[in-house]
Amino acid sequence: MKMNEACGVNLSRLGFGCMRLPQTAEGGIDEHELQRMIDYAISNGVNYFDTAWPYHGGHSELAVGKALAKYPRDTWYLADKYPGHQIASSYHPDEVFEEQLKKCGVEYFDFYLLHNVYENSLSVYTDPKWDILNYFKEQKRLGRIRHLGFSTHARPDTLRTFLDYAGDSMEFCQIQLNYLDWTLQDARAKYELLTERNIPVWVMEPLRGGKLASLSEEDEGRLRAIRQAESTASWSFRWLQNLPNVKMVLSGMSSFDQMADNVRTFTEGPSQTAEEAALLAEIAEGLKNALPCTRCRYCCEGCPMQLDIPMLIHAYNDLKFAKSMTVPMQMDALPEDKKPSACIGCGACAAICPQKIDIPAAMAEFAERLAGTTSWAELCRQREEAAKKLKEARK
Repeated sequence: MKMNEACGVNLSRLGFGCMRLPQTAEGGIDEHELQRMIDYAISNGVNYFDTAWPYHGGHSELAVGKALAKYPRDTWYLADKYPGHQIASSYHPDEVFEEQLKKCGVEYFDFYLLHNVYENSLSVYTDPKWDILNYFKEQKRLGRIRHLGFSTHARPDTLRTFLDYAGDSMEFCQIQLNYLDWTLQDARAKYELLTERNIPVWVMEPLRGGKLASLSEEDEGRLRAIRQAESTASWSFRWLQNLPNVKMVLSGMSSFDQMADNVRTFTEGPSQTAEEAALLAEIAEGLKNALPCTRCRYCCEGCPMQLDIPMLIHAYNDLKFAKSMTVPMQMDALPEDKKPSACIGCGACAAICPQKIDIPAAMAEFAERLAGTTSWAELCRQREEAAKKLKEARK
């Protein structure tokens, strides 16, 4: 297993993300299969396991803690997260943190993250009323947290704002990063900002929720022609291994076969060449089906609603590729008069657009697509309700 030194410890470059665990036919976590996967991971050098309060309706922490308990505590690293982005109004940090320690059956967390710092949660994480950062800094001082960091789906400007606020206390940052989102979600700018601040990068969604593990027959043929014996997923992982500030790659593995394939990728085989990386960049462009916005911002000058049109087009392109919560989450953070639905269709933007984009039509379709998704606020409410039910059941 390829290893990295990060935060003063030796970490496997592959981490087990525990948001998409194997499930039974009834929809619960298949604990037998999970144990088998964790046994295989540990026997092959994987030593980092990542869970969170809302994963599997609150059951991931329980199942992962139980599966790891058969191994000496100093042979694995456990990461958990504080969900201030969704439940700060109902739970104080100490209540959540103490419950998490009990659920995982541990006395300390090796790595602990402020979960999902983004446009709408930034005010929660920086609000003196909650004093979230100082609470967890104190838990670190007490040895109950060994390393403190955060995860984020925020845009680069929001990430910079949070780093200015808390960067000196953050030892690592977890971002969505893959060869598609390098440009589609501007992950390159986030990676470069974190590197500039000397904060090591943890990767989530390396396969874009599985989308990059299964490409078109044509694209997969191009990859097999170069690396015949390797899976499509391995290409994404090898691309990440060439980024020097990526210290941890989390994969949400749902089956033993996925675990075995990923372990093989992070143990064997040559590094990805520049030519291979260029091929992935070409494939990524073909996947996007994106509006060709260059962010010149000419469209903003005459917009009577003063919309940030390039930002909205960028988010629209993201949502067009695949449904995810990132875009609805970001749109929820906008005032009503700055959302795509606020476009009045006057056409002033389209008339001046050098790329000849029909911006009013794009905004109308974007608004329609958003209306058909579950809002982030509603999803958080559902997760909070599930966590409350689990807590009551455990009393």
